[in-house]
Amino acid sequence: GGNEKFRALRLETGNFAWASEGITRKARILDVVYNASNNELVRTKTLVKNCIIQMDSTPFRQWYEGHYGVTAGRKKKTEEKTEEIVKKSNHVARKVEARKGDAKIGQLLDDQFNTGRLYACVSSRPGQSGRCD
Repeated sequence: GGNEKFRALRLETGNFAWASEGITRKARILDVVYNASNNELVRTKTLVKNCIIQMDSTPFRQWYEGHYGVTAGRKKKTEEKTEEIVKKSNHVARKVEARKGDAKIGQLLDDQFNTGRLYACVSSRPGQSGRCD
């Protein structure tokens, strides 16, 4: 070998994918909430492969609202407030209107957007690569 290993057992951010939408965003890691192999790794907040983490939902919510033109994870009563209307070109407005029919997300995911935190599974090996994806 001779190659180097980059250890990262605690990280601030990671690069996470929303596979059904086909996007990837850099998001802040908030907490380790579950690990199937060892509860000690949850208590010490150690990042390993296949651990379940909580991350900040802001980058994904902003993308969703910009792509579909629909608010994600906001209560219906708070939508009554009039938001500033962003001026869009006619072409962009037509594209967003066409996408609104496909803008359905599950109730569980919508509840996670409400809290501002999403659950994600770590698929990389942070102790080997030094990254959390």
